[in-house]
Amino acid sequence: MKLITYETASGAQCIGALWPDDESLVIDLAAGAASLGLKGVSRAMSSMLALIESGPAGLDAAREVVAAAQKRPSEPWAAVPARSLKWKSPLPVPPQLRDCLMFEEHLLNSWAMLRKTLAAQQPDPVAALADFEARGVYQVPKVWYQLPVYYKANRFSFIGHEEDILWPEYTEKLDFELEYACVLNSKVKDVSVADAKSRIFGYTIFNDVSARDVQAVEMQAGLGPSKGKDFDTGNILGPCIVTADAVNPDDMVMIARINGEEWCRGNTGSARWTFAEVIAHASRSETLQPGEIIGSGTVGWGCGLEHDRFLRPGDVIELEVQGIGILRNRVVRGSGN
Repeated sequence: MKLITYETASGAQCIGALWPDDESLVIDLAAGAASLGLKGVSRAMSSMLALIESGPAGLDAAREVVAAAQKRPSEPWAAVPARSLKWKSPLPVPPQLRDCLMFEEHLLNSWAMLRKTLAAQQPDPVAALADFEARGVYQVPKVWYQLPVYYKANRFSFIGHEEDILWPEYTEKLDFELEYACVLNSKVKDVSVADAKSRIFGYTIFNDVSARDVQAVEMQAGLGPSKGKDFDTGNILGPCIVTADAVNPDDMVMIARINGEEWCRGNTGSARWTFAEVIAHASRSETLQPGEIIGSGTVGWGCGLEHDRFLRPGDVIELEVQGIGILRNRVVRGSGN
């Protein structure tokens, strides 16, 4: 199933499932469950997080609603036109976001470009770049090959498919990042790698919008990104969460387009680390919560930094992952800032 969160004309948020053979249509899961008289599932259908927390029983009920919609497409809840809805992040406020660095090619490309970006801000860029390279500034650290590292991001800044990205007033180098992400289905603590994959509810696309000029400066402190990543509308999920049974997460084509021009084509299978390894590592002596999101980090060549090309106001970003869909957003400067 492909599951979405959307907003109605009245401002209410609902969850739905995309029609299996026609993704221009959405099935209203709460209205469908009520129409079918399904007992004990009203809370599960109240939000995406509630559906995740309800476990297998909630998913089974959602599948029952989808099957009924295919048999009764004339029902008002069974085939709502997707274009009439305001799509939101599938998880509007997730319990947690951990973003990883799973792709080596992205790291190699990005560190090289970050050195150039930082050097360009110095009085003598050529000499500064030579100095950075001699001192090993922004080199892939050995620990990356030993541990699936991650940082925790702002869980309150999420938007979804077709929502605008508001340009932060303090940056001149705004960038996108093509990632995919997994969503946990239950509480997890001290889980093994072998068991961790069964703890995944589903997968989605993640755009980790970044202020590169700011990030290049602040990460010299060794504490990870802060205002380089943390601003309203900077975390984007969608268009849906596809349930774990419906895709092969180890072999999905990943594509980034800006204004229709393809900038990147990669594959999830090129990751050095797996989500199972990340979950096992993160859950050591720590309880992870249902609905937590773990981002993959950027696939190789999947951001403007690697190309030394950055976003401009009005640009339309399309991130596509095979089996999930296309996440589309427009960059807006000035409005809402």
